[in-house]
Amino acid sequence: MSLAAIGRYFIENWLEILGAVTAIVSIWLTTKRKMACWPIGIISDLAYLVISYQAKLFSFALLLVGGLPLTIYGWWYWEQGVREEGDVRVVRLPLPNLLIGVVAGALGGLALGVWMKHYHASLPYLDAMLTSFSILGGWWQARKHIANWWLWIVVDIVYVGEFLRENLLLTALLYAAFVALAIVGLRDWRRAAAIGAEN
Repeated sequence: MSLAAIGRYFIENWLEILGAVTAIVSIWLTTKRKMACWPIGIISDLAYLVISYQAKLFSFALLLVGGLPLTIYGWWYWEQGVREEGDVRVVRLPLPNLLIGVVAGALGGLALGVWMKHYHASLPYLDAMLTSFSILGGWWQARKHIANWWLWIVVDIVYVGEFLRENLLLTALLYAAFVALAIVGLRDWRRAAAIGAEN
């Protein structure tokens, strides 16, 4: 590939590159429980809002619009915890809350899929289900539950396939990286929880 072709690729795909880079940085900071994950994540969400709309992945676009208040809440909630506890403490998710979340995610995905089918969205049910469970993952992340990483591993693996089908290759690679980062996040948050239990 020539230098000119690489340059053209960057010019034509600058928004996807911006979204991918800021998303990776944001998730890596989340694995480390750093507050900067939230504002950097907002930049990524805005970039992907445009990309998903152009690709007619309307449920994913809706996720990004609806996820903004959740991101702001997570930023605020983590900040409160840092003020009270000195750092971002990991919190265990009770089994009844986990089950309620999974059922709500499935029902929300089905309802959204029916709605998106009327708009001729690409992959209406799959995209809707991923959107619904991503909202659940975002909520668990905001509430500092380790279970968010398990959910992100599954959701991100499925997203890889969806983005490959839509020919969003960079985004598919990004979500493959998200799977790896979610595994790192799971490991790091479990360690943090073990240390917190000892103190």
